[in-house]
Amino acid sequence: MDLGIKGRKAVVCASSRGLGKACARALAEAGCEVVVNGRDRKKLDAAVAEIASLTGAKVTPVIADVATPEGQKALLAACPQPDILVNNNGGPPFKDFRELTRQQMIDGVIGNMITAIELIQKVIDSMAQRRFGRIINITSSSVKAPLPGLDLSSGARAGLTAFLAGVARTVADKNVTINNILPGAFDTDRLRANLSKTSETKGISVTQAAADRLAGIPAKRFGDPAEFGAACAFLCSAQAGYITGQNLLIDGGMLNGAF
Repeated sequence: MDLGIKGRKAVVCASSRGLGKACARALAEAGCEVVVNGRDRKKLDAAVAEIASLTGAKVTPVIADVATPEGQKALLAACPQPDILVNNNGGPPFKDFRELTRQQMIDGVIGNMITAIELIQKVIDSMAQRRFGRIINITSSSVKAPLPGLDLSSGARAGLTAFLAGVARTVADKNVTINNILPGAFDTDRLRANLSKTSETKGISVTQAAADRLAGIPAKRFGDPAEFGAACAFLCSAQAGYITGQNLLIDGGMLNGAF
């Protein structure tokens, strides 16, 4: 399927690895010019080289922390009027909520809620004026099914979801959509770090921690980031203009519910 976004400009936050990188690659494959972002220069350059080599697309690296005003300024300097914005940022690590300090909670809300809102504030009006915009927020399946130890991440991302639910309806008539993708257990560095933490906390091997996690997933496997990227690219497509304010859960069937 031709997604109808060839030549569109996309900014993908935190995209030097993991799910962000998968989204950047899928958009580049669809013909978009893509801004790839990360904080580690070596990983960022490697991601840019890989995506450009595989797709032939124009890929621009921006080394920046998107949670900071300076980082956001750098992103939008590289692409002042994006047609597509994919919000993504690393979440807080596993931690018992009793151990969270006030500053850690503030940082978590900034990183996983406020940052996305700030970037949307900066791009949404120009999208509306051009009558095309696709905004995707990578949140988490824990928004629907909270996990103990990820309370801060779940709470901040749920706040983002509720905040943007109303905003999405205000720009739908301008062909600007805002949707969220909720990943479950995908084979990424973050998953491996969480499994390592689980093994340490429970006194079991990482292999056992992974087996325990897989036991609760009907698909009996971890997700492939490429699957996630493809879903993101479709929600950014010309054909997805009638989908907005929605939460796409991609978790291998782990959440047992009909709605």
